[in-house]
Amino acid sequence: MESQGEQRTGLLFGFAAYGMWGLLPLYWALLEPAGATEVLAHRMVWSLPTALVILAALRRWAWVRPLLRDPRRLGLIVLAAGLISVNWGLFIWAVGTGKVIEASLGYFINPLISIAFGVLLLRERLRPAQWVAVGIGALAVGVMTVAYGRLPWLSLVLAVTFALYGLIKKGVRLDGVASFGAETAVQFLPAAAFLVFLGSRGEATFASEGVGHTLLLSLAGLATALPLIFFGGAAVRLPLSTIGLLQYLAPASMFLLGLLAFDEEMPPERWAGFLLVWAALCLLTWDALRTARRSRARLRAAAAAAAASARASRTGDGKAGDSGPGETGEPGRRTDRPAVAGTPSDAAKG
Repeated sequence: MESQGEQRTGLLFGFAAYGMWGLLPLYWALLEPAGATEVLAHRMVWSLPTALVILAALRRWAWVRPLLRDPRRLGLIVLAAGLISVNWGLFIWAVGTGKVIEASLGYFINPLISIAFGVLLLRERLRPAQWVAVGIGALAVGVMTVAYGRLPWLSLVLAVTFALYGLIKKGVRLDGVASFGAETAVQFLPAAAFLVFLGSRGEATFASEGVGHTLLLSLAGLATALPLIFFGGAAVRLPLSTIGLLQYLAPASMFLLGLLAFDEEMPPERWAGFLLVWAALCLLTWDALRTARRSRARLRAAAAAAAASARASRTGDGKAGDSGPGETGEPGRRTDRPAVAGTPSDAAKG
């Protein structure tokens, strides 16, 4: 029952995290007339105090000194901060220029890009279904190129930067909250300097569009941190296969917002491209679930074999100890017996 309760809590956290990420276009749209660069800078500036409050509440500071003593990891943090800044900035710009659907495509194809990076950079071997999914994804990009009359660069850059960001974070080895704090510390000074520059030119909207606008810009850090916190709560309670399914909620919500709330166009050729992407993701998900199920079956079989081996070993020990070596209740009769060959414990030793 406790496990089921943990899973229910994890699902709630997962839906909250991906739901909030999927609804972010509505939040960024509320920040007009601020431009994408100003919104991005405020997001970076207000994320640092938000991160500090969270870290203080959790008393999570032990990671700071080891990180500062490791130039390699510090370099990776700077690189990760740069990549996620490009990703954030492009997404905010996409909302302001009516390209929410194209941005959602980037997050749909992100798993396919991550698989391609695994092959190219990490020399991973793909299963046949994964190869087919990547091929369908490449075909989808070709169809979308025809549909848009150009390469869908926004989708590709969003997918590539986010995939590289995830790859780099594996090398940093920090949990979500600590990584968020480190990256926002890198982003803070450049973002603050940019806001001072905007203010000196009279182009900042922070104090010129009313209290509501100022408050919304100030809450950009919280809007960034909350989904990350919820995601961390889901990640420790749910299997990776469930997290993999939940991740499609965010781009699906973005797609629906672009279609229904922002009235973006979806001619038939774009539908064809999206249908191909969704087919690739369905195949990828089916393959992942099947592989996870087979892995669990193998683990259960191995556990059952180990338990049987342990029982057989205990049984053998008990029989051997019924009487002392060479002793019986009858004088002159030898009862010590050799160990039985072919038991699971013997096979394990071999």
